[in-house]
Amino acid sequence: MQKKRYLFNIFIGLIMMFVVATAAKPWSGPIAGPTAQKGKTVIFIASDLKNGGVVSVYRGLENACQKLGWTLVLFNGEGKKDKLQSLLAQSITRQPDGIVFGGFEPDDFPDQLIIAKQRKIKLVGWHAAKKPGASPHLFANVTTDTIEVAEMAANFVLTDAIKNKRPLGVIIFNDNQFAVANNKTNKMKQVIELCIGHTDCKVLAIENVKISDSAYSIPKLVPKLLNRHGENWTYSLAINDIYFDSINYPLIQAGAKDMRLVSAGDGSTLALSRIASCRSQQVATIAEPLTMQGYQLADELNRAFAASPPSGYISKPILVTCNSLNKIGNLSIESDLGFDSAYTKIWHNK
Repeated sequence: MQKKRYLFNIFIGLIMMFVVATAAKPWSGPIAGPTAQKGKTVIFIASDLKNGGVVSVYRGLENACQKLGWTLVLFNGEGKKDKLQSLLAQSITRQPDGIVFGGFEPDDFPDQLIIAKQRKIKLVGWHAAKKPGASPHLFANVTTDTIEVAEMAANFVLTDAIKNKRPLGVIIFNDNQFAVANNKTNKMKQVIELCIGHTDCKVLAIENVKISDSAYSIPKLVPKLLNRHGENWTYSLAINDIYFDSINYPLIQAGAKDMRLVSAGDGSTLALSRIASCRSQQVATIAEPLTMQGYQLADELNRAFAASPPSGYISKPILVTCNSLNKIGNLSIESDLGFDSAYTKIWHNK
């Protein structure tokens, strides 16, 4: 019995060390690479500009392109596959130097990929493949390790339930049209069902809701889920903060004020604002360094234009809570990363 208790205490200690790491480490990305390749035109095709992560990454890329002296064009796919296909075809026709897949996978568009390759257009992506780094269709896919993100989110929920002696009944919100989202969902489900350190963990449901439909669908779905699961539903995990943009009011209206919400990505502006208030039911998000990832997209393109290999850099996710935001005050969660000066030195050899 003493051995079990000892092992359990070690486990809790390790988890707490894991989840209190709320600040990103200093810059650990590339420090060398090709100088700026001049006069390039890049098209960014957004999966859906309702997704705050996509918007923040685009803004980072926009800043980086200004430093590189490039022209950047933005298209919005509005979460519709047929529109994304049309925009990709239009983009290729315009013969840019590079195309960015902003939050969707190129695999669904084989005909367009063949033409892009024939025309020697460089392709990179953000959240555009299952794993970070090079892929069969992309020079580089910029993202954190999605499995690490999912583990951080699920472990935060598990630890919170243990610490506060709360029952653990979880509903996970997913958008199953994206491989990245499915990977996150499967890992979160696995961690909760392993239930290490808790006596009773249940994944009550996995709800598939398109990101593009979440503002409309979530308020209607919440009463049905509460009807079905009642007090057994104590936590929600989601693959993106956007699911929690419209969940607060229907939960409060139904009297579910003690629900705790944690997102496995991406650290949207709205989510950070909610969490910073310390009054929201969303208590944490596993944020990505989105502005930095915009810079990395530019850097990977610059390497492709210069016929250099990809950087191989994988950024680290950032656990964001009320406490961590209070500690940094008005500063950005990326303020101590040092990516702006690091990439500027590479591109301008300064």
